[in-house]
Amino acid sequence: MSVYFTKDHEWIAVEGTSATVGITRYAADQLGDVVYVEVPAVGRTVTQGGEMAVVESVKAASDVYAPVSGTVSEANEALGGAPETVNEDPEGAGWFARLAISDPGELSGLMDRAAYDAFIAGL
Repeated sequence: MSVYFTKDHEWIAVEGTSATVGITRYAADQLGDVVYVEVPAVGRTVTQGGEMAVVESVKAASDVYAPVSGTVSEANEALGGAPETVNEDPEGAGWFARLAISDPGELSGLMDRAAYDAFIAGL
């Protein structure tokens, strides 16, 4: 499994042509206490950089963008009843959706963990 990151603070864990997407620990910490999550519908097509989900915290509402283009194969419906999972385990149980990747070439524009860590260190 390979994990990549975006400048909008999403992570994507890729296995073959399937991927799991969520927001990073940094993003969850910046948001504060998450109170609502809207995950995408299964079967929905998303485009790289396009809005995929919504997360609301006590501070703000934020869009979650698709790191790559694809079709939603699974949504983490459990977040509807337990949005705090995004704060507790953003890069694990707090995932938003699983995608069937339509263009694996889009992964080349994303950062690995070291590059992402250097990126957030400069913020």
